Amino acid sequence: MNFKPDEFNCKCGKNKMDRDFVNKLNEARIISDIPYVITSGFRCKRHNKAVGGTSTSSHMKGLAADISAKNSRQKYLIVKGLLGVGFTRIGVGRNFIHVDDDKEKDKKVIWSYE
Repeated sequence: MNFKPDEFNCKCGKNKMDRDFVNKLNEARIISDIPYVITSGFRCKRHNKAVGGTSTSSHMKGLAADISAKNSRQKYLIVKGLLGVGFTRIGVGRNFIHVDDDKEKDKKVIWSYE
């Protein structure tokens, strides 16, 4: 099952997600074999600032998503899927996994928000 476009909408309703990024994310979801609940996809400049995003946030380019992860098992399965399709920029938060495919940023990094 593919993502619905509105799963990535900004709070303002805009959605400028990169199609290749979303397709790759869908492939990761298939590997993970669990639903991916997108908690943050595209962000307009105003929304990004409101949530404390950086001025260089990949969310504003349509190249990032935050995926709900309620426990360590879900985190493992999501990260396994992301790595399995070649994502190399992954952030691990308390209840979410961030992934982006921004070619202008360092590759092969995993970080924690905690």
